[in-house]
Amino acid sequence: MKKSKSLELLMAIGLTATLSSTSSFVNAQENSHNNTNIPPFLLAQGGEGGEGGEGGEEYSEGEQANADFKDKMNGKQLLDSLKQGGYVIYFRHAETEKDYADQVTAVMGNCSTQRTLSEYGWNQAKMIGEAFRKYSIPVADVIASQYCRAWQTADLAFGRHVKNGDLNFPKAEDYTDEQVADMKARLIPMLTKLPPQGENTVIVGHDDLFEAATGIYPAPQGLAYVVKPDGNGGFELIANLLPEEWMKLGQ
Repeated sequence: MKKSKSLELLMAIGLTATLSSTSSFVNAQENSHNNTNIPPFLLAQGGEGGEGGEGGEEYSEGEQANADFKDKMNGKQLLDSLKQGGYVIYFRHAETEKDYADQVTAVMGNCSTQRTLSEYGWNQAKMIGEAFRKYSIPVADVIASQYCRAWQTADLAFGRHVKNGDLNFPKAEDYTDEQVADMKARLIPMLTKLPPQGENTVIVGHDDLFEAATGIYPAPQGLAYVVKPDGNGGFELIANLLPEEWMKLGQ
């Protein structure tokens, strides 16, 4: 049974100050995957800040869709399928030091103007990479937004990345319908593009673009969705995984 995303996040918050290795947070208690009874602010902590309806007293539609999502595959079945290739794996970047909206003031190429990965986030990214190497999950392209927290997550996990500005936020805190439509139009082609035969594509981006394209707000930070393009311009969401769940796929 998968762990509650919200419970994992609570543990993450408590461990951040003392975490010194990835093993510090692997041994979590097993809990229910159904987190609909967890207060929304716990699920939404670590968000992009000012971009989703985080911190409120009720779930937004995107947060509820994330809480309600049920895996179509998991465990060894999912691992075996990933090893055959054909998937797009969309990661929300790993945890950052602070939570605030930086898309208006951020300067691309200048990490000091942006939110940065926390020590915990660095370890999340490294854990993801360790799992991919351990299980020989094939990866072709690794695509990241131009924000430092995204491409650094990609580089720490996979040792390489290609930046793509189409994964960046619009320069606004409150998005218009046109901006949401633009985010969707930019991400959908990436989610529907078939990877090379026998390979998977990795995308490291942000919450609001994924919500614009799928209706799901991916929380907490570090959460990944496994996407199956159908070759006809559509896709199916297969599973979501927290950073530490990758290492447990073969168990």
